[in-house]
Amino acid sequence: MWQPTASNLHLQIRAQLLAQTREFFAKKQVLEVETPLLASHGVTDLHLHAFATLLQPAQTTYYLQTSPEYAMKRLLCAGMGSIYQICKAFRNQEIGRKHNPEFTLVEWYRMDFDHHQLMNEVDELLQTLLSSLPAEKKSYQALFSEKLKFDPWEISFSQLRELTQALVPNFYGELTDKTTCLELLMTHLIEPELGFNQPIMIYDYPPEQAALAKIRRENHHEYAERFEVYIQGIELANGFHELSDHQEQQQRFQQDIALREQAGLPSLAIDPYFIQALKQGLPPCAGVALGFDRLLMIKLQTRDIAEVMSFTIKRM
Repeated sequence: MWQPTASNLHLQIRAQLLAQTREFFAKKQVLEVETPLLASHGVTDLHLHAFATLLQPAQTTYYLQTSPEYAMKRLLCAGMGSIYQICKAFRNQEIGRKHNPEFTLVEWYRMDFDHHQLMNEVDELLQTLLSSLPAEKKSYQALFSEKLKFDPWEISFSQLRELTQALVPNFYGELTDKTTCLELLMTHLIEPELGFNQPIMIYDYPPEQAALAKIRRENHHEYAERFEVYIQGIELANGFHELSDHQEQQQRFQQDIALREQAGLPSLAIDPYFIQALKQGLPPCAGVALGFDRLLMIKLQTRDIAEVMSFTIKRM
């Protein structure tokens, strides 16, 4: 079929929402930037799969970005101050009702913010764009204690694996670590129930799920200063109080690469430009990526991402 997957009305509302988003950041004097979609290095994350292509005539491999994070942080290290970007991102192997391999992200970084201050700004944006109620905020530890009656920091791996096997019986992969168990419980049991009365922001994740976030030690535990936002059972945004230590970041990337090798995935080199930028110095900041297509799904109450995009991959 040649026709768009979204109606003309939905595409008009999409344009209005983009304009409102730009107005929101303009009022706060956050600078809009553009960074390239192609990069010489992909992300090492075990669960993200980048599209690769060959640059001719050198036959050099380039990757379509899974997010603009590394390039935007290079701008921060160069002294750009608070910035935002509305851009395309690409993730291979992600097709479904809430996923299209090519999608739109709103990503922004705020100088001298921590993850709590950035949560407040995300909440302000959601109230502006969706007329939503103020968001509820809850720690990851409190969420699991409330929903599944255990503390993720205190439960042993053997107890957690047994519980996961009982509660997610249709998962046939191997449960080899606590992170996999917690993510399965989160996606299968908790996430579908989140954010129906008001948006909810979950913060302070286990250190194993830190990704690019700072880790804080408190009350004999470590907490990744990260947050996620959910509305109507949809994961909408993922934010970090950003890690600036280049040595720790390099170590986490090396751990990712080891996990990829264990899983039989293609090996990826660490992005040297990003590490060089961190060595130069990432100023104190917090950043967040928000799925714009999902935001529009929530605004228009649609069940399929195809209803808010001009063309999905199936019509291209």
